[in-house]
Amino acid sequence: MIDFKQIETFVWVAELGGFRAAAEKLHTTQPAISQRIAAMESIMAVRLFERGARGIKLTEKGQELLSHAQRMLDMRNEMLSVAKEQNAMRGTLRLGVAETLVQTWLHRLIEQLHDRYPALVVEIHVDTSHVLRTQLNSHQIDLALLVGTSQNPKEHHLHLCDYSLAWVASPSLKLHGRRVSVAELAATYPIITYPSLSLPYQAVKALIAESGVKTPRIYGSASLSTIVHMTRSGMGPSVIAPAVIVNEISQGELCLLDVDGALPDIRFYACWVESPDSHTAHRVAQLAQDIAAKRS
Repeated sequence: MIDFKQIETFVWVAELGGFRAAAEKLHTTQPAISQRIAAMESIMAVRLFERGARGIKLTEKGQELLSHAQRMLDMRNEMLSVAKEQNAMRGTLRLGVAETLVQTWLHRLIEQLHDRYPALVVEIHVDTSHVLRTQLNSHQIDLALLVGTSQNPKEHHLHLCDYSLAWVASPSLKLHGRRVSVAELAATYPIITYPSLSLPYQAVKALIAESGVKTPRIYGSASLSTIVHMTRSGMGPSVIAPAVIVNEISQGELCLLDVDGALPDIRFYACWVESPDSHTAHRVAQLAQDIAAKRS
């Protein structure tokens, strides 16, 4: 059976061009180097070096095997490095994120990942929760921070945080400062909110149906900036998480409305699919949970 000591010896003999130089490099004797190479050649039933009056050189098969030996040593060294560094995580994490979290505390997560795991490369994919879950299940992303959980038995999740929804409008519509009914809003204006497959859209649609308005206009958008822009322009009221429009509310550009229809909270989770290399996703999910719990 070939061991790493033999592989290391093979690589250094090839790199340094001789048994004596390899023995000095590895702090051993020339006969020990010769024995390791002979044992390796015997186990694999191949000649690694041609020996001649001018020294040694790799055989054609030895040249072919050298790159494999170098990769094995590199992998061993990387494994030992990870074992020594308790916080070491490396490689690429494909992170899917719902835009609400991008607009609130995602930057804190990215900052902490950079500080704790500088060798980890994070690719950020921003999309709707529906699209992110599809990407997660097809292994296009490794971890998704999104609304809700699924029935997939291989999916694991951690609860992150909840955000309330609210009815919001431009002050130019003069809907603030009084009680407003869902029927009045839906009969008079288009209602702007998240896309049609989202929980907020379905909640708005159900409230309008309960109010008796038969032909409502509901404009769904996957872009929060589009929702905010349309609402600020006075196109109509919107249903959105106030956490993403704190500045607009404080500056008087948007107003919270007192509407008779109750809206559900949106619950965010970190979700990943179990696999042999999902340990990184799990650890990042735990960090995201900690940051979400401390959000201001």
